[in-house]
Amino acid sequence: MSLFLKQSEVLKKHHVGLAVYDLAGRKMIYERNSGQYFIPASNTKLLTFYTSLKMLQDSVVGIRYMIRNDSLIFWGTGDPSFLQSRLKSEKVLQFLKGSDKKLFFSTGRYTGAFYGRGWAWDDYNDYYQSELTELPIMDNLMTMRSQKGALTISPDLFIDAVVPDTMRKDTVFKVIRTQRGNHFGYPAKAAPRNYIQQVPYKTSPELTKALLESLLGKPVGLVSMKIPEKSKAIYSEKRDSVLKEMLIPSDNFIAEQLLLLCADQAGLEMNTETVIAYARKNYLNNLPDAPVWVDGSGLSRYNLITPRDLVTLLAEIYGVVGDSGKLYNMLPAGGKSGTLKNAYPKTDHPFVFGKTGTLSNNYCQSGYVITRKNRTYIFSFMNNNFVTATADVRREIERVITYLHDHY
Repeated sequence: MSLFLKQSEVLKKHHVGLAVYDLAGRKMIYERNSGQYFIPASNTKLLTFYTSLKMLQDSVVGIRYMIRNDSLIFWGTGDPSFLQSRLKSEKVLQFLKGSDKKLFFSTGRYTGAFYGRGWAWDDYNDYYQSELTELPIMDNLMTMRSQKGALTISPDLFIDAVVPDTMRKDTVFKVIRTQRGNHFGYPAKAAPRNYIQQVPYKTSPELTKALLESLLGKPVGLVSMKIPEKSKAIYSEKRDSVLKEMLIPSDNFIAEQLLLLCADQAGLEMNTETVIAYARKNYLNNLPDAPVWVDGSGLSRYNLITPRDLVTLLAEIYGVVGDSGKLYNMLPAGGKSGTLKNAYPKTDHPFVFGKTGTLSNNYCQSGYVITRKNRTYIFSFMNNNFVTATADVRREIERVITYLHDHY
């Protein structure tokens, strides 16, 4: 394999790391810069995946609540599934709708910033960078679609906040939010056919209250109370369903909120730093190299990890899930699904299952490859600081991993 890699002109021009591990033999069969640190991008979600497997129950806690006299007081848990665009969980919504008590949302559990450490400020308008909250609703995104040249807005609470901007002369139709508020502008022309865009809204307890009142059709009060030890729980979705929706499309919002769910489950202060510190101490202390881990999604370039760390982590994940078919079903499959669908030739019989990670000038793949001899290898192929097209690097990874599949 070493000679095969050396033949690549693309891989000679940037920082490359590769570790390949024989799962049955429990040994490395190839290493290149495997102990050096790389920016993992969304390979970071494997850390979140493992932490969630270890810390969360079979079902996700949607809210915690208590009843006091004629009032129902509830607390957010960080659950991302509440009316999320694919999971569409309504269990919390129906519970609150069905209550005959006065409703009060108790705020203040989440103690972190609305962004993760190192996130790019100028991505605030992009769908993949929603703000972090203790009670997210609809991905913390506003969705706009064209309908006969007009815009439809969801949630409809924002209808009056989306207005044409006569000063803009953009050739591309795009809605842009003001950075510090919920005012949205678009070029003063008809939306193109099939237009769809999602923009993060600026969160606040007051906006959460207003969204809840709009959805429930009844008033919701705001309070600030410490959550009692004997609070009750309403469960929303199955944990593994939520994890799958994080992994296959590489959903940043779900990844970040999962860490807050982990904090809720363990009774920790609800912020990313606290739960990462807990996970590092209790679940990740056997990694060969201490990773620099700062967020759940990999949006931050502060994250650093080695290929041999990721291989070790994937071996642990394989053992914790305990069922390869179930595990592979939760991951993108090469040539078939998710972020690996177009990274390998189209097939109904994929041999690669794993996680991609993409930032500008960085592309990584880590996962499992099933060879023609029916052996399972774990690999982490990390590429940083290239200036060529990402597609060129992706093709080289496909070439190398296919070679592994065919010859080992």
